[in-house]
Amino acid sequence: MPTDIDLAELDGLLAGGAQLVEVLPAVEYDEEHLPEAINIPLKTLDESAVGGLDRARPVVVYCWDSL
Repeated sequence: MPTDIDLAELDGLLAGGAQLVEVLPAVEYDEEHLPEAINIPLKTLDESAVGGLDRARPVVVYCWDSL
């Protein structure tokens, strides 16, 4: 279940070994992305796309939205 977190919670998760995934389109990711983030564009997000993630570590998903 998705949960919104603040920057302090994100820092704690990343310090604890969480994986950061940005679901932005590749062009936007290439222009600017969070340090250490893995890009898996939302339109390609399926079981095979996440195969490289470590199932033993938490995953934090980030998507920028201008709304």
